[in-house]
Amino acid sequence: MLNQGFMMSHVLLGILGILFAVALFVDVVNASEKNSGRIKKMSLAVSALIVLAYLIGGYWYVVYYGGDRDIIKAGKWPWAHNYFMEVKEHVFFLLLLLSLYLPIATHRIGALTDKKNKNLILVISALIILIGLFMDGAGGIISRGVTIGLGR
Repeated sequence: MLNQGFMMSHVLLGILGILFAVALFVDVVNASEKNSGRIKKMSLAVSALIVLAYLIGGYWYVVYYGGDRDIIKAGKWPWAHNYFMEVKEHVFFLLLLLSLYLPIATHRIGALTDKKNKNLILVISALIILIGLFMDGAGGIISRGVTIGLGR
């Protein structure tokens, strides 16, 4: 049961991080003096949520994933591990770095008034959204690989 609690927390925090990144993207597109404070707070929230998802997911991976990996590799979907988990193991670092850089970019002086800085924040947010969605989808495939490996 604890295993599932960690996994559900990992997924929930990651999805919340993606949703906050979407809200941030929309606010940056419509940046003004009114929403500059909210943009800065949301960038910190995105960073915190992604870091927490990373820490919980990393703990789950080290403690629990070994058994699931063996089930996946012995089942009908070994590619769920061989491709998707292997990609997740390498791409997560990029997502982590982008989410840590996002508050730095939003807190720069003139970050929302200078077009280049604003575009940088938009690109970082878009990458967090796209990579986050891939990570979520890949996690779903890996989870399904375990279910199929168990014969369900």
